Amino acid sequence: MLFFYRILINLTLLISPLIIIFRIFKKKEHHTRFLEKLGFSNNKKKLGKLIWFHGSSVGEILSVMPLIENLERKKNIKQILLTSNTLSSAKVFNNFKLKKTIHQFLPIDSNFITKKFLNYWKPSLAIFIESEIWPNIILNLKDRNTPLILLNARITKKTYKKWKKISFFSKSIFKKFDVCLAQNNETKNYLKKLGAKNIKKLGNLKFCETGLKNINKINKNTKKFFDLKRILFGAISTHQEEEIFCAKIHVDLKKKYINGVTIIIPRHIHRSSDIKKEIENIGLKVHLHSSGGKIDNKTDIYLVDTFGETKLFIKICNIVFLGGSLIHHGGQNPIEAARLGCKVIHGSNIENFLEVYDLLNKNNISLKIKTIKQAKDIIQKNLNNKFSSKKIINKLNSIGNKTLLINQKEINKYI
Repeated sequence: MLFFYRILINLTLLISPLIIIFRIFKKKEHHTRFLEKLGFSNNKKKLGKLIWFHGSSVGEILSVMPLIENLERKKNIKQILLTSNTLSSAKVFNNFKLKKTIHQFLPIDSNFITKKFLNYWKPSLAIFIESEIWPNIILNLKDRNTPLILLNARITKKTYKKWKKISFFSKSIFKKFDVCLAQNNETKNYLKKLGAKNIKKLGNLKFCETGLKNINKINKNTKKFFDLKRILFGAISTHQEEEIFCAKIHVDLKKKYINGVTIIIPRHIHRSSDIKKEIENIGLKVHLHSSGGKIDNKTDIYLVDTFGETKLFIKICNIVFLGGSLIHHGGQNPIEAARLGCKVIHGSNIENFLEVYDLLNKNNISLKIKTIKQAKDIIQKNLNNKFSSKKIINKLNSIGNKTLLINQKEINKYI
């Protein structure tokens, strides 16, 4: 199976220039940094111990920021390399002030390129986040006897079924991890079936909150605009079809709240122009956050099309809709919104965060909706109230602190 995988990767490598050009055109790829995916780097490797983290995108990167914050304080660690696959995660990384940590895009998983990458960086420890499994990198790491951790591991039923089809190959890969730190029991069971040997359930790192300073702030003009408007609700990490659903909620609310504005932050901001046109087609006025222009007082939808500013806008909302839940995506992480005192509304598809939503539902912080009318009624009831329960916020923080501590303890064994 490895032979066929390497043939497939090499074929991908051959056509990668066309793929990269297309992605640059679609604004999904950096116009110069794409070379990092081919094994080149503009960053310099420092002498001494280097710890390498890899996560797919924004959520994975943010989940390890508290760990990175702690590791940066260790004198014996000279450098931390953080890799990811997406442009959005690179931009979010740039919003934080880090002293020892640098970002690079993960190279294509070809045998030749991964060897070149590892020869350059020579990590003392490699930590893959959630479900990032790259066979050539993993095998080449173990050829060097580099300790390998699967952190905050998450294997869904869908992912498990895919690996199960190639069970002999999957077992040869998953057994290479020195330890798999699972975020839930489902993942722990699936990892065992896939051949992982050392598995520990330690909880979800997405409960943790980083103390790292985000350098972004809402500018004066934007703040002045929101001071003069009634914020109806925020829609966070929305996917296709969900923005128009939220815009239609605004249409209904607008009948009663003439001075109201709704904040929408799409999951993939390269779609912002299309979202703007779609919403304007139903008669609403949209302002793009990135435009930098004067905000029309008649603006209905404030569309945030920049990276790393979600938290700033959640803070000024009382209630938010969490995207990825009306479509078959599995939902987005509601912890940050709850921690900041917002009521959370969501659709039925929340399998990515079942344990989290179960906790929030039990404490009347999150509510499931199916229709525009349901959403409108809930928003109206909560329009003037943050739930502000210190008890619940403290509980979320307590879970996060405990999870961070036990994960840090496990990682320290390999440093």
